[in-house]
Amino acid sequence: MKTDAQLQQDVIDELKWDPSVNAALGVDVKDGVVTLTGYVDSFHKKWAAEHAAARVFGVKAVVEEIQVRLPDPLKRSDESIARVASNVLEWDVSVPHERVKVQVQKGLVTLSGEVDWWYQKNAAETAVRHLMGVVSVSNRITIKPEESKVLDADVKDEIERAFQRNAVLDARRITVETRGGKVILRGSVHSWAEREQVELAAWAAPGVSELVSHITIHP
Repeated sequence: MKTDAQLQQDVIDELKWDPSVNAALGVDVKDGVVTLTGYVDSFHKKWAAEHAAARVFGVKAVVEEIQVRLPDPLKRSDESIARVASNVLEWDVSVPHERVKVQVQKGLVTLSGEVDWWYQKNAAETAVRHLMGVVSVSNRITIKPEESKVLDADVKDEIERAFQRNAVLDARRITVETRGGKVILRGSVHSWAEREQVELAAWAAPGVSELVSHITIHP
């Protein structure tokens, strides 16, 4: 088990190692919970820093208190951001762009609408996260699968088999419960990255509209 001091140094090293972060950030660790503070010049760097910290072995959770401060050359009007975001979504084959709406206020991009799959919701957020002038993204897209894809009793078994196929997961430590389109996960994993893999595998099941994860991290 790493001490908080060792974990702090590992997170600092990982932030320096990841070229997409490229920012000097404050790192505080208490009982395995990492708090990030400081400033970055793009929303993507903020997102990258949070994910870099989360993938460090031993991290139980990340509290992200990073602020985005755009330098003048990177600032864009809300109208420009909205126009570019709409175009980017239209060009992304993973996004049913005609069902996704974009609103922008002071650099905050809000996505709304309905899609069939979680990967489509995630793809929409990923597409706009990198855009110049964006300071935050609020993903309010809801998942409403087609009636033909609604979860049935067999999906629980399908999700569990997906866990068993995954080389990085210990399926014996995870339990799955389904209630219509809702999936509830319980259990424990060794790392944040493993938890993320569990959730991704569950989201891939047809008919999933909501996922509740009670998975804890025990390095």
